[in-house]
Amino acid sequence: MSLKSKLKIENIGMVATLAFYAIVGIVCFAVLPIADFPPHIGIIGILSLITAYGLFKKRVWTIWLVVMLFFIATTFSAIMLYYFLGKDLLLDVSMIAYLISTWVFTAYTATKRKTLQS
Repeated sequence: MSLKSKLKIENIGMVATLAFYAIVGIVCFAVLPIADFPPHIGIIGILSLITAYGLFKKRVWTIWLVVMLFFIATTFSAIMLYYFLGKDLLLDVSMIAYLISTWVFTAYTATKRKTLQS
């Protein structure tokens, strides 16, 4: 029996979205001690892990968390880029990648929201 049939994976895009939010949640919790425990990174991590769980279980309420995270991530990335642009290349690239990935996965989840209702 393949992994795809065990996990009941119907759409590889939703799996990529689930992986994105799970990885963001884990990275946020990994960065917390390095950044002296700012609460906003912890909130993004918690909401990202809850969103990944909702996508895995195909819950209808997940779309609201995705939209919420869209605005939170856009604001967070824009502020980080505004204050630290040009000072740290790795931070700049990672914030731009996070911003673009958030937009892409939010748009994808919004277009495939009917799969969350099953």
